[in-house]
Amino acid sequence: MSGYWGVTRAIMGREFLRFVHQRERFIAALVRPLVWLLIFAAGFRAALGLSIIPPYQTYITYETYIVPGLCAMVLLFNGMQSSLSLVYDREMGSMRLLLTSPFPRWWLLFCRLFGATAISILQVYAFLGIAAAFGITMPPLGYIMVLPGLILGGLMLGALGLVLSSFISQLENFAGVMNFVIFPMFFLSSALYPLWKMGESSPLLRDICALNPFTHVVELIRFLFYLQFNLSAFLWVVASTIALSLLAVWGYDPARGLMKRKG
Repeated sequence: MSGYWGVTRAIMGREFLRFVHQRERFIAALVRPLVWLLIFAAGFRAALGLSIIPPYQTYITYETYIVPGLCAMVLLFNGMQSSLSLVYDREMGSMRLLLTSPFPRWWLLFCRLFGATAISILQVYAFLGIAAAFGITMPPLGYIMVLPGLILGGLMLGALGLVLSSFISQLENFAGVMNFVIFPMFFLSSALYPLWKMGESSPLLRDICALNPFTHVVELIRFLFYLQFNLSAFLWVVASTIALSLLAVWGYDPARGLMKRKG
C-alpha cells in the first residue's frame, strides 16, 4: 500500500506543480466562463425569458441561471486540457515511463483523474469568487453542498477525456477532436438555456439535450447550489462515470484495448 500511496502522491503532486507553473492555464480557465457571464449574458438577458422552474422558487436573472452551467464548463475544459497533456506525457513524458511500471494501469489513470478533478474544483471556486465580486451569488450553504456534485462531474468529464486520449496517439489530432466533443456537449445542454426553451423551437434537440450526460452534470450542480438533490441527474452522472471509466481502462489496456491496435 505504501507503493500505491507513493504513486498517488507523485502523480497528483506533479499535476499540482504543473498547474502552479502554468499560470496562463489558470487564467484561460477563468476567462471562458467570465466572458459568457459578463458579456454574452448581457445580450441574452432580454432575449431569453425564464420561468420559475425547480430548483428556483422565484424569478432569477439570466446571469444567475447560467452560473451552474459555467461551473460545469470549467470542469469540461479542464478535463479535456488534462487529457491533452496526457497524450503528450504518454508519448514522450513521465506517463510513458509510468505506464511501463508494475503498478496497474487503472490505478495510474485514476490517480491522474483525481489530480485533474481537484484542480478543476479549485478553478470552479475561483470562478465563483469572481462572480460573487460582481454580485452574482448563490445561497451561502450551497457553496459547500455543491462540492460532491463538482467532484462527481469532474470525474465523469475527466474520464471522458481519458477515453478520447486512448483513441488518439498524436497530439495534433487531439485538439481537433476536442472541438467536436466540447462544443456540442456544451451547447446541446441546459447550461445556457432551460430544456423547455429548447423544446419550443425543436423537440428533437430537446430530447438530444436530455440524453447529453453534460446536461445532467449541470442540473446536479444547479440543484445542489439550492440545497436540493436531483436523483435522476445523479444516477445519470454516476452511470456515465462508471461507463467512461471502464472504457478508459479498457482503452489503455495493451493486451485488449486500443493501445494494442496502435502497436
